[in-house]
Amino acid sequence: MAAFIKFRPIPPRSPHLNGKVERSQLTDLMEFWSRHAPKEEGIQQRIEEWQFVYNYRRSHGGLAGKIPAGRIAEVGEHTPLSEVVVAAYDESKERIRYSDWKKDQAMATLHKSRSP
Repeated sequence: MAAFIKFRPIPPRSPHLNGKVERSQLTDLMEFWSRHAPKEEGIQQRIEEWQFVYNYRRSHGGLAGKIPAGRIAEVGEHTPLSEVVVAAYDESKERIRYSDWKKDQAMATLHKSRSP
């Protein structure tokens, strides 16, 4: 909440809701970690190089062959600046979110029943 980021837990065993993360991790595993060992000399430098390639040089199927940096540039004018987000944020409308999906859903039901 302090960083104005909404936490939205997903139900267990819901890969369709977490697909982008899963796909990104598979790409990292196949294209980076298959070539580098975690304890390799200079691994931090290799990770930084990989992040640059991944975001600025490697096309992505999920972005119609575009690079992530290019896509960010395209949507940049439609993306609000942090100052705008902070100004629009109303903490009183937020509720505590729980990482346990079932508990979070139960609390959401309680929260809705108590709202005016």
